[in-house]
Amino acid sequence: MMSDLITTQHLCRKAVIYIRQSTPHQMVNNQESLRLQYALHQRAGDLGWDENNIEVIDADLGQSGAAGAHRAGFKDLLGRVTLGEVGIVLSYEVTRLARNCSDWYPLLDLCGYRQCLIGDRDGIYDPGSANGRLLLGLKGTISEVECTRFVAA
Repeated sequence: MMSDLITTQHLCRKAVIYIRQSTPHQMVNNQESLRLQYALHQRAGDLGWDENNIEVIDADLGQSGAAGAHRAGFKDLLGRVTLGEVGIVLSYEVTRLARNCSDWYPLLDLCGYRQCLIGDRDGIYDPGSANGRLLLGLKGTISEVECTRFVAA
């Protein structure tokens, strides 16, 4: 289940799994979602990461993704990517990472600059490539539209 995008440079750094659910209610009532998110640990191993290089950030459980400013886990993720410690960020859906473009695009820029991949259940993306940036940009924009649609409804 390897991806052609994953290199030894990526595998020498951490695979960070970012887990988030928007509300405490979802944490209690959507156990399957939580299970699927935590199962990304196995996916990281299947992609080639050593057990010692896989970390989970779940500090934002019960936090909305509408803004990153109040999410300690998201800030931790940004810091680790900035330091060049992360080879891949895995999330069940990239919408778990950010629900607005003002948080999403800086993450893409940072990952692209630091040669950090982003992965979700649909695939592995290189935000430093035109194709990866396009696909991730579309996913982020759709996520923001969905979020504003639910807020307006």
